[in-house]
Amino acid sequence: MKTEMSERLYKKALNLMPGGVNSPVRAFNAVGKKPLFIKNANGSKIYDEDGNEFIDYVLSWGPLILGHAKKEVIEAVKKACEYGLSYGAPTKKETELAEIITSAMPAIETIRLVSSGTEAVMSAVRAARGYTNRDMVLKFTGCYHGHSDGLLVKSGSGLITNAVASSAGVPKGYTDYTLLADYNDKKTVEELFNTYKNKIACVIVEPVAANMGVVPPKNGFIEFLREITKNNGTVLIFDEVITGFRLSLGGACEYFGIKPDMVTLGKIVGGGMPLGAYGGKKEIMDMVSPLGNVYQAGTLSGNPIAVTAGIETLKILINDNNIYKRINQKAEKIENAFKQKKGLTVNRVGSLISAFFNSDYVTDYNSAIQSNTKEYAEYFGYMLENGIYIAPSQFEAMFISDAHTDDDIKKTINFIKSYSSFLERKEAKEL
Repeated sequence: MKTEMSERLYKKALNLMPGGVNSPVRAFNAVGKKPLFIKNANGSKIYDEDGNEFIDYVLSWGPLILGHAKKEVIEAVKKACEYGLSYGAPTKKETELAEIITSAMPAIETIRLVSSGTEAVMSAVRAARGYTNRDMVLKFTGCYHGHSDGLLVKSGSGLITNAVASSAGVPKGYTDYTLLADYNDKKTVEELFNTYKNKIACVIVEPVAANMGVVPPKNGFIEFLREITKNNGTVLIFDEVITGFRLSLGGACEYFGIKPDMVTLGKIVGGGMPLGAYGGKKEIMDMVSPLGNVYQAGTLSGNPIAVTAGIETLKILINDNNIYKRINQKAEKIENAFKQKKGLTVNRVGSLISAFFNSDYVTDYNSAIQSNTKEYAEYFGYMLENGIYIAPSQFEAMFISDAHTDDDIKKTINFIKSYSSFLERKEAKEL
């Protein structure tokens, strides 16, 4: 694999951007490598500046469920660009996209478009606090909800405790009102509700955790969250930045048959372009300005180009609902290949997959971090050298798209199977 151009670009970028990248995981630090600089993409493939071709299972971290550069989406975006890139004023297309999303997700009665998943979550939490007139937010260890200050947290010294910042630059006051429970653990949730009775504004959860690797909810866990929040007058927020329109047209809400009070969505509603959304019960969303006194604004909210890409993407998903069947079947084949390997376990929900280099089943953050990250780095390098582009971190998902062909899946499975032989040859050579 040639890397000269990527290495040259990385060296230049290091002098211009922190770590040479605009988002930390792109730096490849977790796998001990230097990042590849991508030049273009089409369908299931991405191509770097050195001309290397890869089957892509990152898909811009999930939203490209149709694959890269879907013809209908690209043509619609090109046409939209001819009318201008941004207005900072209402457009017909904003309403059209809002109608598509609310029709697909009954939990979203009214919606506000924003520019990112982080912004969607930050705004949803603010609306929940305004609606309940409470301050506390309960989240789960290992679940990621963007980089807003109050949600960049880690465990404190005890089980029932306020959280402490997991990032420098976040004052303690931002996390004083954030509580941490263990994902898939009802007991820790109950204890926090007992301790902070009538003080918890919202519970925010990834209904399928996908930022500590893919970790599905245990049977009854999501139902339990719905019940305890309802009984305590607390807003239940599903963070569907990853699961929205990926698990099904109705996202995790439809997949699990649960109706939360609010839902946050990410780039998939913009066809992979910078777009997010939050919505829910009308009575909660009516708290948002200009109707209510919960302030949230954005010049690029509902950007006409991103909205166009979102409309075309969601229309394709609506008109061909067999897409979900196809991508789930492809994901199942890859899952079965992983299951044949010793020394790892695999979690799959729909078209989301994670192979953990961990002999024990992964059900929460504590079991996820037992994974052998050094071995994952070896595996990552082997797959990359053989033209398979996966996340440069053990703790991210593998995404399947409708653009992945049968040949792509077969090739991927073959290299999954041959990885053990590669290790054996490497160990023999080292001896």
